[in-house]
Amino acid sequence: MSDHYEVVFSCFLRDDTPAPVLAALRWHMGIDDEGPDDLDPDDHPYPLLLSGQGRLPGGDIVSLRRTVQEFTSSGKRYEWELFVRIYWVDDLTLHLDALLELIAPHVARRGYDGYIRDEYDIEVKTFKFHDGTYDPVEI
Repeated sequence: MSDHYEVVFSCFLRDDTPAPVLAALRWHMGIDDEGPDDLDPDDHPYPLLLSGQGRLPGGDIVSLRRTVQEFTSSGKRYEWELFVRIYWVDDLTLHLDALLELIAPHVARRGYDGYIRDEYDIEVKTFKFHDGTYDPVEI
């Protein structure tokens, strides 16, 4: 029998996040049909951020959008808002590090950026990004 997890990403990516990273995220989310050519198929064998399992109260949520974060004297400052709340089977956790490595260098703000939680646990294991990397998550 498989374990199941609630997985949440809630972070902002810098506006200068490279197009291939955004393309990879759109592919993982099911927005684009094909992943970028430079995405390693061993680390990213299939989309990991697809909504639709429907087992979480309130449903799955998958969103990537460019938003205005502040108005400055030189104009608007944008960031990419990434919010994902999905239901994972334990096999998908094998690729969590690859997903964290993909976005870590582009996270705009250090600190809490999401979590993973076994569906029957009350404790969460948080994703924390800083200085282009992330704190390892043990599942």
